[in-house]
Formats: sequence, C-alpha cells, structure tokens
Amino acid sequence: MKKYFVLGVLFILPIVAYLFFASGIHNFAKLPVLQEAITELDSSGGVQFQNKITVLGFLGNTIERDGGDLFNLNQKIFKPFREFDDFQFVYLVPQSIDTTALYKVKTELGRLTDISNWHFVMLPQEQIEAVFSSLKTPYNLMADGGSQYIFILDKDRKLRGRDDDEDEGVLYGYDSADIAELSNKMKDDVKIILAEYRLALKKNNAER
Repeated sequence: MKKYFVLGVLFILPIVAYLFFASGIHNFAKLPVLQEAITELDSSGGVQFQNKITVLGFLGNTIERDGGDLFNLNQKIFKPFREFDDFQFVYLVPQSIDTTALYKVKTELGRLTDISNWHFVMLPQEQIEAVFSSLKTPYNLMADGGSQYIFILDKDRKLRGRDDDEDEGVLYGYDSADIAELSNKMKDDVKIILAEYRLALKKNNAER
C-alpha cells in the first residue's frame, strides 16, 4: 500500500501543480486594459498597430535627449523579446527631426541587435499629437514633440498597463529614462502580455 501511495503522489502531484499554475496564469496574469481604440497609424511605410503587440514611443526632434533612453530600451526590453512573432517597437518621429542624427542612432542600435522590428515612423506633428491624445493619459508631450514615457499596446490597439501599481496607482506608461522601472515593471508586463497571447493561441489550437 505504501508503495502505491508514493507512486500515486508522484503521479498526481505534478498534474495538480500544473493545473493550479495554469489556472492562475489564465485567470490572473492579464495586463489590464486602460484605454481602448488607440488611433491607428496612417503612414506610407505600412507600419500598423493592429494585430501587433507594440511598444510605442514618441521620440521628439531633440534626439540627443532621448538617445541614451533608446539604448536602455534596446537592452532591457527589445533584445529579450525581439524573437517573438508580432512584437514590435514603434517610435513616432516629427518630420522636423535631424535625419542625420536619427540615422546615426539607428545605425548604432543595429550594431547591437537586429532592429528590423523596431520602426521609426516620421509623421506630421498633428498626427503624432492625435495618437498621443488617444492614449488619454495624464502625461503631456514635451515642447520638442516627444515624451519620456513609452506605452504597451495589444493587438486590438488597446493601451495596457497597471491599475494597481504600488507607486503610481494607475501606470499608463513607463519612464524610458528609469532603468529600474524598465527592468522591474515594464519587462514583467511585456512578459505577461506575451504569455497572455501564447495561452490564447494554445487554447485556440487545442479547440481546433
């Protein structure tokens, strides 16, 4: 009897543990929706938010201010997840930017990793402001048209973030200049939304 009991425990316990954690992930590990219907891009380059998990940023025309932040983002967020399908970085850039400086930054980033899924989309300032306004956050664009905050959009163009953040209460965006916030909050949140879509994909495949 003792032998069968031990074998039963060894067989059943892993199954129970799997079901527990799978249920926990499915029910609790979802990044809250903070705003719906973010304005879609109207760009000739073909970059779109729909059907992509997007990290969205606003560069501004003072690239010297944001250059270091881009490299932090590359190391902390982009590189760890760049291999995932349908994951992209999109930075909206005013048409007044110094294109030589932008090219230099893109070249340096490209030396560190493949940035084929990192898009710098040049738009008129009014289009940039329309996208930013549709996020409906408490933040404002800076005078140069950029923002230090970056945002997570899901495949349905919904803004995702935290509604119970221990520091901010509602965390709409992540400070690209704050390495600790990128490492401790944003990286976890990107993991959650990617896991959410992977679980949904597995469920759909299983049902088929």
